[in-house]
Amino acid sequence: MSKFWFILLVNLCAMLANGAASACAMRVEIDLHDVEYADVVVVGRIANYEVVLDPVARQRHKEILARFPDMPEALRNVSGFMSDYARFDVLVDEVLRGTAPKTLSVTWDNSTFREPEHMPTGSFLIALRSASSQMPPLRWPSATILPTPDTDALTVLQAPCAIPFLFENASNEAGLVRQILVSNSK
Repeated sequence: MSKFWFILLVNLCAMLANGAASACAMRVEIDLHDVEYADVVVVGRIANYEVVLDPVARQRHKEILARFPDMPEALRNVSGFMSDYARFDVLVDEVLRGTAPKTLSVTWDNSTFREPEHMPTGSFLIALRSASSQMPPLRWPSATILPTPDTDALTVLQAPCAIPFLFENASNEAGLVRQILVSNSK
């Protein structure tokens, strides 16, 4: 394989592979005031959590592997892709902003850091936005921003390269978000 094609292939795999290095140059500090970009903020429990694997990205990766059999092992064994996303329901206990039914269908495109395989049980404060709503601004020179995977579902609020607005309800961050919501409603 020529050096040009090898470099191109490595870059392509890095773009397809999921992880912080491929999506952002570095993690940025979350700005809790970004909760203002949320359409709905709820406290609830996560149910039916699953990571949805992108079949198109996997097929492309398989085709690349077939074309370049000498690819390094690290690039052959890519398990996650930036276009994978999580889907789950939120069993709503409390609505802090907006309106919400007792159960919300939610997606989470956490391409910045990769979706966890499982979510812990417990109560979470979750800020959500609709696919048509403005997202928080980019606070770093580069990030990969993918389209919302399901335009009919709400999605977890997350600024590019920052952690998501998905906090354990008893956490300091959840308390600060509550304070921001109260002070901004006055």
